[in-house]
Amino acid sequence: MAKVEVKQLLEAGVHFGHLTRKWNPNMAPYIYMERNGIHVINLYKTVAKMDEANEALSKIAASGRKILFVATKKQAKDIVAEKAANVNMPYITERWPGGMLTNFVTIRKAVKKMAMIDRMKKDGTFLTLSKKERLQVDRLRAKLEKNLGSISEMTRLPGALFIVDTMREHIAVKEAQKLNIPIFAMVDTNCDPRDVDYLIPSNDDASKSIDIIMTEVTNAVAEGLAERKSEKGEKEAKKDVKKEEAPKKEKVAPTPATVETEAPPVVAKATEVKVDVEATKEAVAEEKKEAPKKEAKKKSEKGDDLTKIEGVGPKAAEALTNAGLGTFAAVAKADADKMKEILTEASSRMAHLDPTSWSKQAQMAADEKWDELKEWQDNVKGGVE
Repeated sequence: MAKVEVKQLLEAGVHFGHLTRKWNPNMAPYIYMERNGIHVINLYKTVAKMDEANEALSKIAASGRKILFVATKKQAKDIVAEKAANVNMPYITERWPGGMLTNFVTIRKAVKKMAMIDRMKKDGTFLTLSKKERLQVDRLRAKLEKNLGSISEMTRLPGALFIVDTMREHIAVKEAQKLNIPIFAMVDTNCDPRDVDYLIPSNDDASKSIDIIMTEVTNAVAEGLAERKSEKGEKEAKKDVKKEEAPKKEKVAPTPATVETEAPPVVAKATEVKVDVEATKEAVAEEKKEAPKKEAKKKSEKGDDLTKIEGVGPKAAEALTNAGLGTFAAVAKADADKMKEILTEASSRMAHLDPTSWSKQAQMAADEKWDELKEWQDNVKGGVE
């Protein structure tokens, strides 16, 4: 992917901040200068931070998790809806429904209600209702479609949030922080960068600025999705090759002449073959015994993707890995209090996390019971029992 240049950002007006009297002092490291009572953002730092955010977003997309885009301001909603739809990601552009993340189970019920109305229209049940009831159902369906239509395919909590203007979407920020969901955001000079995990210092009011940042971000997400697709294709290709290369045993019946003339050598060869077969069986048995150990060793060296555990974000996963809990098996055996202590020492922002259910989830992941794990995560609010 071609990186965006400072000149392009300058032409799009990404460097324009807010009035100096409205600034947040925590944005001082990202401000270049002040001109005519307006702060000017340092675009070199914008490019650096954008590269960092794009790399993280690409990894999340490659892992199969959804990224929820949030932008309810007038000049951003159409751009965000278009760009997010291009990469098949959920988005909120109308109104942030309170409890969208912290009360996700209830939101899912509303989405299911929308699907139920669609089924009624297909099977003819809708026509049996009175005219007034049909009108009420249509209005309800239109309201649900407007507010929740874009998240109808989001069956579990998102892997990350991308927000335009954290001041306006402060409720979404608080909910994501409570559930330890990574926050990516366009942060202007009047916002607090401490609320965001991956910030992009930029003008969040101009449509040109929002368009160029969203284009770069969605391109990174598209790259992650393409990488995931290619990995799946390679795995399927390897399986097909293995099936084609499987040895085919053919039985050849010996002629009577061969049996009569070369009887003694055939017997000798048969005995040799028996010995070889027994030796091969022993070798195969030994390999089978050692296979789980080798696999476990490889896993322990490589580590597992701990973000598949509900409630564990990239930073929490990094902290656990650094403490020697880099695999599902290790987390499954770990004590919740110990994990809490590790997270608190790593960062005070992770002190609010509740790891009581992580061992249970990790055990299901270690046993490769992915369907059972997903069902559990869908039914349990925020990964906390």
